[in-house]
Amino acid sequence: MTQLCVGCGHSNPPGSRFCSSCGRPINSENEASTEGLETLGGIDAEVDLQVPATGAALVVTSGHQAGTRYAITSTHLTVGRHPDSDIFLDDITVSRRHVELDQGSTGYVLRDVGSLNGTYLNGERLAENETLLTNGDELQIGKFKLLYLVSSTN
Repeated sequence: MTQLCVGCGHSNPPGSRFCSSCGRPINSENEASTEGLETLGGIDAEVDLQVPATGAALVVTSGHQAGTRYAITSTHLTVGRHPDSDIFLDDITVSRRHVELDQGSTGYVLRDVGSLNGTYLNGERLAENETLLTNGDELQIGKFKLLYLVSSTN
């Protein structure tokens, strides 16, 4: 059974936590408060940080999706809380449309597309609208940390 948003009336898929149209929490009386996450510290034993054989990948190193690998196979990739995002990060700390990656002549360019909480690259908030990613860069999107890995054959 679909869930209607009390804010905008949008019909959302069953089990949705947030409205995919306006971002308002759905069924907020049952919503638990945001929990703090511990830093994973020695993540190499828990998360496969192997560089992809070809192409590039984003590996979630912290957050409830830790260990998830996303191959970057297209020239344009979207990351956010919107269910239509190429990389869907379902947490209130992530904007519906948070960042985009576009393939440039020398690699992938990261662009924050107006996120509320900002995007961090290697521990520093992005000051520029876009920046070129390099192998081993750590992105922080909301409470998720993702490692950008590139094959040496690229």
